[in-house]
Amino acid sequence: MASNTPPIVLTFGLSDPTGGAGLQADLMTLASMGCHGVSVLTGYTVRDSASCDEVTGLDPEVVATQARMLLEDMPIAAFKVGAATRAEVVSAIAEVVADYDDIPLILAPDFTLDDEHVLAADELREAIADLLAPQTTLLVADTSALLALAQPDGDAEAPSLDAAISHLLSQGCEYILSTETGTHRLVNTLYSEDGQLRQDMWDRGQQRIMGITDTLGAAIAALLANGQEPAEAVREAQEYLFQATQAAFRPGMGAYLPDRFFWARSSEDEVPLGGGTDASPGEARH
Repeated sequence: MASNTPPIVLTFGLSDPTGGAGLQADLMTLASMGCHGVSVLTGYTVRDSASCDEVTGLDPEVVATQARMLLEDMPIAAFKVGAATRAEVVSAIAEVVADYDDIPLILAPDFTLDDEHVLAADELREAIADLLAPQTTLLVADTSALLALAQPDGDAEAPSLDAAISHLLSQGCEYILSTETGTHRLVNTLYSEDGQLRQDMWDRGQQRIMGITDTLGAAIAALLANGQEPAEAVREAQEYLFQATQAAFRPGMGAYLPDRFFWARSSEDEVPLGGGTDASPGEARH
């Protein structure tokens, strides 16, 4: 690789034609943070900014073949795995990344696109929990996703959040960033086998914003690809996400989208990255 080549991140996920989430959001985030993004489609959606009409998964062999072609051609510095529609696709991805266990993997699963389209079949959750989570460097997930991954078959009584996190860490996942949306605040807590490493809280806007998890996961992947340690990458990625959501715009009749290139717009009201107002992300505890 030439010395002037930016770090390359391979992202797996669904196509979102709005650019609000999915692969399109990942590629914009990666570019904004100084990486070159390459992508492997797991499926595609038919949607606009208000709702999703259709979700179609791709053949697992196509997913695996495309990923291996990229990996044999380019030096990949990090993986990011987002939404998949079928357990067989998850299995194909897991088999590919297992051959590159020295490359950090960010897992940001999405089990729901909209109320009408739920990607939370037991087989899909079990495949992610059994095959991908144990290979994961850092898992980004909300409470419901963490509980689903810790008890994917749904038969037994749901574990507590602490028990779910402990279980996933014991299975091989190195770090977990638990995301929680309250009425007015977002609370993100980073865990490892050493316990809670940090907790960050920041104000939540009133508008519905697409692609929060994908943007956060891709930003962390970009920072790991640039050589940062996970805890520092989590801190800086949240600052990036905060700025992008502060500058969110509404291109259509539905949700707002993060402005992933907020730094390229000139604005007297821009909040300095890393803080500077009471609304910026605040670290609650190391």
